[in-house]
Amino acid sequence: MVVFENKAILKLLLVCVFVQFSVSAANFFQPFNVTYDHRALIIDGKRRMLISGGIHYPRATPQMWPDLIAKSKEGGADVIESYTFWNGHEPVRGQYNFEGRFDLVKFVKLVGDNGLYFLLRIGPYVCAEWNFGGFPVWLRDIPGIEFRTDNEPFKREMQRFVTKIVDLMREEKLFSWQGGPIILLQIENEYGNMEGSYGQKGKDYVRWAANMALALGAGVPWVMCKQTDAPGDIIDTCNNYYCDGYKPNSPNKPTIWTENWDGWYTSWGGRLPHRPVEDLAFAVARFFQRGGSLMNYYMYFGGTNFGRTSGGPFYITSYDYDAPIDEYGLRSEPKWGHLKDLHAAIKLCERALVAADSPQYMKLGPRQEVCARSKVALFVRGGDKVGWSDWSYFSLRQIQFGLFTSLTSLIGNNMQAHVYWENTQSTVLNTTLSESQSACSAFLANIDEHNTATVTFRGKSYSLPPWSVSILPDCSNVAFNTAK
Repeated sequence: MVVFENKAILKLLLVCVFVQFSVSAANFFQPFNVTYDHRALIIDGKRRMLISGGIHYPRATPQMWPDLIAKSKEGGADVIESYTFWNGHEPVRGQYNFEGRFDLVKFVKLVGDNGLYFLLRIGPYVCAEWNFGGFPVWLRDIPGIEFRTDNEPFKREMQRFVTKIVDLMREEKLFSWQGGPIILLQIENEYGNMEGSYGQKGKDYVRWAANMALALGAGVPWVMCKQTDAPGDIIDTCNNYYCDGYKPNSPNKPTIWTENWDGWYTSWGGRLPHRPVEDLAFAVARFFQRGGSLMNYYMYFGGTNFGRTSGGPFYITSYDYDAPIDEYGLRSEPKWGHLKDLHAAIKLCERALVAADSPQYMKLGPRQEVCARSKVALFVRGGDKVGWSDWSYFSLRQIQFGLFTSLTSLIGNNMQAHVYWENTQSTVLNTTLSESQSACSAFLANIDEHNTATVTFRGKSYSLPPWSVSILPDCSNVAFNTAK
């Protein structure tokens, strides 16, 4: 038995143990880097296919946060997304509020506690059907200010707030390279919708905002949503009901969907919005089918506009948004369960999806397209077989000379196949599939809104309901169909 006669030494040892425990407890992950290539975010050296769920922390009480995050994880989310809300965090200039519903640090740490990543969309203009778009009211009283353009008073205030948030996250060790959950940041918000009205000053503002954000040294990638002229080191992303046809402004950037609108907000006296889960699942499956890599539900939990936080004309207190988790924190069925099964099927395909580079598309008609990655033989009705090779773009001349005539006529106007392989070799036409391949996943789509389609793929027959995607994680068995 060791007896400490020197109480000072004992106290020092206890302090050291406490500090060590505190440091360990603050690390939610082993520190890891986040980069990206043309295919996906690269997390700790590995490409990832990511499902994200939007939860705005001020639209729920702190008591609700743990359960909301847990339900999101159970539903298949890898990432939690939220805006920051400037007018909630700085209601009076220079006086900050990070308590209660605005305790951003606590919320991000809870996400990390659950082993999930975090997408922090700083803005600081966020729209979000939030009062004044998130801007504090005092901002308009600053002499000479003009919002969201190349205006020095505005840029000064914006930079001060964005710096405050980034510094706070760094101080709390919440970035990935510090062992925290934050893997991605956003600057501005849907500015492309209005940039043109500012002329050259709008373009200059976009470049300034991007450079300002990058100069903060956050150590994770930045995105701009709905910003087709996002500068080179900023990833431009899609916000819409459907983003399967979206491509970023550079072949070196991954395809990211920052807002998949699974419902909509409600106005006084208006109808409650509803988006059928079958359509939502179809949109998600199509996004990953056609080369997408990160999809975020706006919203996964909508919540409540407390007090006077609701923005826009006659928006009601409820921000339920027809989300998978309803305003009260309960699972909204069948939406939550259907999406959970969808996410599980997509995860079964992740190995092949990350191994394949960007799928190659070939338009064969107004509503026809075929995409392949590597050794693929597509069997269509009648048993005929055609193949195409890895990395190959087929020229218009080849199409005109009838090389793909049989494929066009047999596939039809509304059937599509996207196949992903891992560790395959390039071939020319008339390839066959090898059972020894290490990973193969296929997505079979019927984009006809009214008619069921029957196709034969790899010698097996598949029935595709209208407006649906069947996911085959092993290129053989259907794990999930978006319409069922």
